[in-house]
Amino acid sequence: MIKKYNKEDIAVVWDAEKCTHAGFCARQLSEVFKPKERPWINTDHASKERIIEQVKKCPSGALTIEKI
Repeated sequence: MIKKYNKEDIAVVWDAEKCTHAGFCARQLSEVFKPKERPWINTDHASKERIIEQVKKCPSGALTIEKI
């Protein structure tokens, strides 16, 4: 399953099949990535730049950025 969460001119793309649930996103940018909530990614709570930087740290590649 692939889901997209928009922020300005980008989308955070999450590929559930690649996700290893390492938790870096939730621990390091918890205002955006909240696994216990639905939707679990809320891009309203951080700048586009902070979100991009955090997504780059995803060890499994389950989180990516797409230009829209």
